[in-house]
Amino acid sequence: MNWNKLTEASQIQEIKALSEAKPVMIFKHSTRCSISSMSLDRLLRKWKDVDNEKVTPYFLDLIASRDLSDLVAKEFRVAHESPQVLLIKNGQAVYNNSHYGIAYADIMGKI
Repeated sequence: MNWNKLTEASQIQEIKALSEAKPVMIFKHSTRCSISSMSLDRLLRKWKDVDNEKVTPYFLDLIASRDLSDLVAKEFRVAHESPQVLLIKNGQAVYNNSHYGIAYADIMGKI
């Protein structure tokens, strides 16, 4: 998977603009949480190279950037969760899920 790292607040506006042409997925990951690690691993095992043509993936390290994670929740009007995946289209969150609900098929089905 070709992750783009979400590390700056200014990237949120970039993500909104990018999502006008192609969906953007944000994966919010806690490096201290075994459920987060398992959810990420399940997603990565199913991910195919061709999926990068369908969706632009962003990775947000919650431990390093908690304030940024809160800003993502506010900007896209979703409750903060960890782990969490959001799918952004046309500048809006059209899908989000967390914990064991994070599923490759569900994400790809919303694209």
